[in-house]
This record gives sequence, structure tokens and C-alpha cells, in this order.
Amino acid sequence: MTTLTDRPQTALLVIDVQNDVVAEAHDRDRVVATIATLVERAREQQLPVVWVQHSHPEGMPRGSDGWKYVPELVIGAEEPVVHKLYGDSFEDTDLEDVLGRLGVGRLVVAGAQTDMCIRSTLHGALARGYDATLVADAHTTEDLSEYGAPTPDLVIAHTNLYWADQRAPGRTAGTVTAAEAFTAPAG
Repeated sequence: MTTLTDRPQTALLVIDVQNDVVAEAHDRDRVVATIATLVERAREQQLPVVWVQHSHPEGMPRGSDGWKYVPELVIGAEEPVVHKLYGDSFEDTDLEDVLGRLGVGRLVVAGAQTDMCIRSTLHGALARGYDATLVADAHTTEDLSEYGAPTPDLVIAHTNLYWADQRAPGRTAGTVTAAEAFTAPAG
């Protein structure tokens, strides 16, 4: 139960599903299709969909092709887009203001990259009083095993395991599958 008691709404938070971010991502097409289904389901239930878009002046400048969201995901004209420069989608952005205006106290999170922006944002949400649920089959990452990291499938599995048991006073976390997300009346 969120500690943001005046914010009963649930929102889908889609993080960084941008051309350059997911170009080499593990199981890219399936994950993007799963996220598209989540977006459609959230819209059908009139739940807010909030998009997060990363940029970096040297590697992924705003407006570049790599910075754009993948063509399979179309951002609705009235749906907010939060622009960020850091892993945590709350850090130095207007995400908190956007969620406050929408009355959101519970986040359902999907996107990329699992071991970077997804984990940072999940922790940022929980620390700020939000309930934060990760959609276990709707996040991905690239293969960084040549640098000593586990393979992407193991990074994803570990993150799902790790987040399934996260808790904080007055807040909940956990994982659901895409099939389970938004099945009960929310918000």
C-alpha cells in the first residue's frame, strides 16, 4: 500500500524503449510486443501511461534517430513524456510532478535496460513512497557479458527474483507477468 495516500491511481511507466537502447537487446521483438500489449491494456482501462526517454549529449542526443522511441510503440498525444539524463527516472526530471498531477501512487514498470534504468527507477520509486511493480516479461537489456556481467537472460531472471521480495514500510513491490498486470481493477 503506497504511502502516498492521496494518490490512488496506478500508471504504466514505460522506460527507454528507444531505438539505440534496445537495438541489441535480448529478446527485443518479444519484449517490445509485450510492452505494446501492456500499453493497450492500460489505455483500455483508462490508466495513465507515462513514457520516459533517456538522452545523452554525446551518445544519444535529443532528436536523433537513436533517441526516438521504437516505431512499434506509439506515444499517445495526451500521454506525458519525461525526459531524463540519469538512470533513475525521478532524478532531475519532472516525473514526480507528472505522477502527482495524475494522482499516481502505484507504478507498473516495463522497458529497458534491466540492470540500469529499470532497477534505478524501481528503487527511486520505492524510496519516494510509491508501490513499484516490475512486469517480469516486459523488460530487457543488452549483452554485457564480455565485460564480466552475466548474460542478459540471467540479468533479467536475477532482477525478477530480486524485485519479487522487495518491501519498504507502507509500500509494496514485486513482480507480475504481463498477463497478470492490470487484471484487477486498479486506481
